[in-house]
Amino acid sequence: MLGKLFLSSAALLLAGGVAMADPIEGNWKTESGATAQIVPCGGSYCITLKTGQHAGKKIGTFQSAGGSQYKGKITDPANDKTYSGKGTLSGNSLKMGGCVLGGLICRNQTWSRI
Repeated sequence: MLGKLFLSSAALLLAGGVAMADPIEGNWKTESGATAQIVPCGGSYCITLKTGQHAGKKIGTFQSAGGSQYKGKITDPANDKTYSGKGTLSGNSLKMGGCVLGGLICRNQTWSRI
């Protein structure tokens, strides 16, 4: 009896852990067609390209800014320049942006969840 109760409790905890994953976590298709993976890392979310010309390259670190907003740093994999970054999650779309000069010049992309 105790063994069944323990197994049931463990299953609930595992299911709860999966359900509590942040909505930004997962695999995303970038505008270039590459796959980017977002996973928790050290209190933030790390973004790594999994496919494409720059596969394996870490391209960003974001933190939750509340609600569906994220902020941090994003790196252009083509030139390795790092910018102030932001992300806005809306369903299965993630609008990513990188800015310089205090936000005066920005470039945005919309990624799709896969």
